[in-house]
Amino acid sequence: MLCIHEKSLLEWQIDELFKCGIEQVTVVAGYGADQVEKLLAGRYESHKVRTIYNPFYTVADNLVSCWVARTEMNGDFILLNGDTLFETAVLQRLLASPDRPVTVTIDRKLTYDADDMKVVLDGERLVRIDKDIPPDQVDAESVGMISFRGEGPALFRAVIEQALRRPQGLKQWYLSGIDEMAQSMPIWTCSIEGLQWVEIDYPADLKEAERLVQSWIQKQDLAAGTG
Repeated sequence: MLCIHEKSLLEWQIDELFKCGIEQVTVVAGYGADQVEKLLAGRYESHKVRTIYNPFYTVADNLVSCWVARTEMNGDFILLNGDTLFETAVLQRLLASPDRPVTVTIDRKLTYDADDMKVVLDGERLVRIDKDIPPDQVDAESVGMISFRGEGPALFRAVIEQALRRPQGLKQWYLSGIDEMAQSMPIWTCSIEGLQWVEIDYPADLKEAERLVQSWIQKQDLAAGTG
């Protein structure tokens, strides 16, 4: 719900999804769900954007958010973190990547901090994904955007359902399910190096998001003026 240049982060995400040809969006809401639902109802048609309420948000991590939305995983879909702002080209590159069951979007940088969702790679294949990977083993970080195609949705749904049969399941990230899948099947990656995105966790991240959006608006205005 944070406002970035007169639009909420959620609206920026949804508008980019639509711009890239995504026709239906499901938003899993927990804290402040009433405000989220009001915002979406006032901006989008209900057959294009709908919400699912996660009643367990105070006691569970985001693997349960995916479990709540598991009935939506009946066809190809993209799973997107709610705090990731990205330029159109990021999603376009993922959509243009090879048609594989599971593809994790990644980026690279010089150093990684404790909060980064780190990955270990074997070429384009994902070997591990976790925040606690030792620094000397890290090859990249997850952007917070994953595509599931073909058999991918059913495989991911099965992993989620199995994970929640275990006591620790409530406190797991959904990416722990991706990490588990990588031990038994190929999980692929799509690098978006050179493209712009930001995960908004802290006030400094919000300032970076505002800077990025301002640069995107200026580019659009320039293109409109010279077209």
